[in-house]
Amino acid sequence: MLDFLAENNLCGQAILRIVSCGNAIIAELLRLSEFIPAVFRLKDRADQQKYGDIIFDFSYFKGPELWESKLEAKPELQDLDEEFRENNIEIVTRFYLAFQSVHKYIVDLNRYLDDLNEGVYIQQTLETVLLNEDGKQLLCEALYLYGVMLLVIDQKIEGEIRERMLVSYYRYSAARSSADSNMDDICKLLRSTGYSSQPGAKRPPNYPESYFQRVPVNETFISMVIGRLRSDDIYNQVSAYPLPEHRSTALANQAAMLYVILYFEPSILHTHQAKMREIVDKYFPDNWVISIYMGITVNLADAWEPYKAAKTALNNTLDLSNVKEQASRYATVSERVRVQVQQFLKEGYLREEMVLDNIPRLLNCLRDCNVAIRWLMLHTADSAYDPNNKRLRQIKDQILTDSKYNPKILFQLLLDTAQFEFILKEMFKQMLSEKQAKWEHYKKEGSERMTELADVFSGVKPLTRVEKNENLQAWFREISKQILSLNYDDSTAAGRKTVQLIQALEEVQEFHQLESNLQVCQFLADTRKFLHQMIRTINIKEEVLITMQIVGDLSFAWQLIDSFTSIMQESIRVNPSMVTKLRATFLKLASALDLPLLRINQANSPDLLSVSQYYSGELVSYVRKVLQIIPESMFTSLLKIIKLQTHDIIEVPTRLDKDKLRDYAQLAPRYEVDPKQLLEDGIRKELVKRVAFALHRGLIFNPRAKVPLLKVSSSKPRSIYCRCSCNIIFIKLWIQDWQSMYQSTHIPIPKFTPVDESVTFIGRLCREILRITDPKMTCHIDQLNTWYDMKTHQEVTSSRLFSEIQTTLGTFGLNGLDRLLCFMIVKELQNFLSMFQKIILRDRTVQETLKTLMNAVSPLKSIVANSNKIYFSAIAKTQKIWTAYLEAIMKVGQMQILRQQIANELNYSCRFDSKHLAAALENLNKALLADIEAHYQDPSLPYPKEDNTLLYEITAYLEAAGIHNPLNKIYITTKRLPYFPVVNFLFLIAQLPKLQYNKNLGMVCRKAADPVDWPPLVLGLLTLLKQFHSRYTEQFLALIGQFIRSTVEQCTSQKMPEMPADVVGALLFLEDYVRYTKLPRRVSSRARTI
Repeated sequence: MLDFLAENNLCGQAILRIVSCGNAIIAELLRLSEFIPAVFRLKDRADQQKYGDIIFDFSYFKGPELWESKLEAKPELQDLDEEFRENNIEIVTRFYLAFQSVHKYIVDLNRYLDDLNEGVYIQQTLETVLLNEDGKQLLCEALYLYGVMLLVIDQKIEGEIRERMLVSYYRYSAARSSADSNMDDICKLLRSTGYSSQPGAKRPPNYPESYFQRVPVNETFISMVIGRLRSDDIYNQVSAYPLPEHRSTALANQAAMLYVILYFEPSILHTHQAKMREIVDKYFPDNWVISIYMGITVNLADAWEPYKAAKTALNNTLDLSNVKEQASRYATVSERVRVQVQQFLKEGYLREEMVLDNIPRLLNCLRDCNVAIRWLMLHTADSAYDPNNKRLRQIKDQILTDSKYNPKILFQLLLDTAQFEFILKEMFKQMLSEKQAKWEHYKKEGSERMTELADVFSGVKPLTRVEKNENLQAWFREISKQILSLNYDDSTAAGRKTVQLIQALEEVQEFHQLESNLQVCQFLADTRKFLHQMIRTINIKEEVLITMQIVGDLSFAWQLIDSFTSIMQESIRVNPSMVTKLRATFLKLASALDLPLLRINQANSPDLLSVSQYYSGELVSYVRKVLQIIPESMFTSLLKIIKLQTHDIIEVPTRLDKDKLRDYAQLAPRYEVDPKQLLEDGIRKELVKRVAFALHRGLIFNPRAKVPLLKVSSSKPRSIYCRCSCNIIFIKLWIQDWQSMYQSTHIPIPKFTPVDESVTFIGRLCREILRITDPKMTCHIDQLNTWYDMKTHQEVTSSRLFSEIQTTLGTFGLNGLDRLLCFMIVKELQNFLSMFQKIILRDRTVQETLKTLMNAVSPLKSIVANSNKIYFSAIAKTQKIWTAYLEAIMKVGQMQILRQQIANELNYSCRFDSKHLAAALENLNKALLADIEAHYQDPSLPYPKEDNTLLYEITAYLEAAGIHNPLNKIYITTKRLPYFPVVNFLFLIAQLPKLQYNKNLGMVCRKAADPVDWPPLVLGLLTLLKQFHSRYTEQFLALIGQFIRSTVEQCTSQKMPEMPADVVGALLFLEDYVRYTKLPRRVSSRARTI
């Protein structure tokens, strides 16, 4: 009959692909569960207030038009929604595809079952597939994996989060308009179940059976799968565990499958007492905590509580007398095998001859070790017991008492078992690889010995006191031929014949009285020894390795092993040689990867690389976590060194008396510490942790101080020491961590409790700079790049501040400060738009005033008659709005000045330190701009495509090198605002009376009591106008030009000798506007002369 998994067996290949896909989906769900964006949880009050209006659960589908209309009514929400979409659409799409694959999986499985029933696969039905060994395994796995998917989703990605993600995907993607979209089905399958993985959370009614029944599955199929699992050993595991007390461990994987699949037919759990008693007696007579998939544990005492039949059947297992018996038994077993394994691990004990003669004994010890470890780890795990459940607490206490549970002893047993297992496997692998060569060598040696003995009895070869004997000569020659005729490939016949040859050699020595000749006896003994070695060698079979692999399975501890991390680290700290045994433990844990990868590999699926990378990455992350104790110990040593160098060790003077040499040598403290070669990633993680702590602790400011103090304790001494002692380029690690584009999962930046409204030290630094350069308190002199106190006229700070920041935090720290200011400007502009809507567009009086003014000044090319009265009347009627308006404009302008200063410092340092990089970036930027301009003139010329990230990436480089102009940046998206140019014009001329012209300094504040700083005012207005269409700027400049002409015309008619101060201010504004924007001078000339 055709092999079920043969490539040309369509029926077998179809179900194999489904099962392979199931394992890949679970890996993807587990991977994504670690990257859920925090905003979808809406845990913080701040997140609820900010994102509550744009993140929806399934209530959105009751009236999507209503929710969307609410969003459209508020421009600030639209901006936030767009920003949220850009930031999260990629990860939301990834989650949606994972959810879609779960639904597709069950649809494909149902279609496969329908095809089986309809006879699509020739000579194959559901019954025949279940009779095939591979077939029944795959069908059971297919249903089991679907159940695991649903449980993993509910445990790792809570219902509310799923709903919010699905609604977000629906809103932000083309799913709503796609006719092929199965969005409705996915939403029905994955809507919230009410389940919460939080400790103490109440279990929803009819959970998880109602969840499992959302997509119906063939009832006959479910019933037959459960029947197979109840009756058969579908994986033939019992042969690896011959002892009856190990049966529940042998069937543990099958028991996990049955546990999950029973939820598809909950009536068995509720009412079928006989079936449940049979299941419990077979699978759970001595255990009740099981691992269902890659370390996800379930306590049956809690899980089966709502089901009458299941609960009743499990009562015998959970009886305290049985609990006590099992705990005591495993306490005895673990103590016995611990002594045995330690004996086996003694140097020189496990020799090849000893191993080959004691294979059953060694395997039995391995079985006892692994079974005891499994039972104790599962049944003492904190995660398996709800602390609020009195009965579970009682059972756990009973186990801890009767098993004499000590986590350190259990961990030591795990270490020793892993080491023992590793040594045995390596020995067997080597023996298997040398098996045939050794067998042939022993055969050749035995045959040669018999030939030599035949020659001895021929009388030709002289040997002391051996008479010629033709019969013995012929017999020994025949034995030599028989030995040579042994066939390696027919091991059974060769083994039987070898035993007969050994018996014959023993008989010939006895019957022919050859004992008197020691040399002949030695030849016969050597030959028998070689024949014995041949029997031992022929018995080295791969089945022993397979048995060890099955017995040594540690997949149940994939998550539980984390509870032993602190013990591992303490063991390494006390005894570094412990790393050798830990290596064997990690290799044992790596065997857990075989479970999800087996079917993927059999199916030759392209998912193999992705899934193996995920699980191996998780294992590597855990190894990193354990070994992190090494760099932590190293940095503790380095701190001691710094303390010694700084405080304890006396500096040696230039001249020193000989009798004082010993005092200055200070040998005792100098040789206190000796760091060794350590892991680079671990060092980097500890470096990040300590530098972050130093910055967090060091950058805390006095709110009353005029100038910030920027000092962080130098890490140079420890970096020099580390370079000398450990041969690690420490400064390289420092730079690499500063310039990381994304947060590393292996080397995370630690979070500290905020000391003010800032989350990190960079936020505190930024807010401190904003405080000391506040336009209400200081005056910025553009020509000097310096801020002066408005009252005392003393210098507060200057551009040197940013040089100090670069010296302290480096280029990447300064670039981070610039990015933070950029986001602050975005926030201020969004707040400004909200304020504009509130105080201008919703105030009828203000709107009437603006409408009257627009009628009076139209057309803009004309001169306004009686201009002073018209302008100042409008200013007076809108006076109440200018205070908030001024504050917003000045904040934006202040931050733009700071961004300019940072760009100058970055550009200067880039040109000075990396002139070739600066030149390359400038030339590349000019070339790209030239190509883009050429494309717009001639669209046939090339232009970067939408999926090309060149422009985005080059922008990051340019900003880091200071080759950009912050004033030209578009920070927010905007919509048309009525009266926007005229409002800004009125705002500007309302502020001009507060300023006066100084020939040396330009426009300065007239009164310190009513502060207005000119550069932030100009740059703030410039930045604001830049966010809107250019026609708004043109209209704004035209209004200023009309104001200048009308005021001058009125002064001329009234024969006033001097130009009014407001006109001077307006003219200077136009001059500065042109200077900052680097526009042609004709722009301001045209505004004045229109």
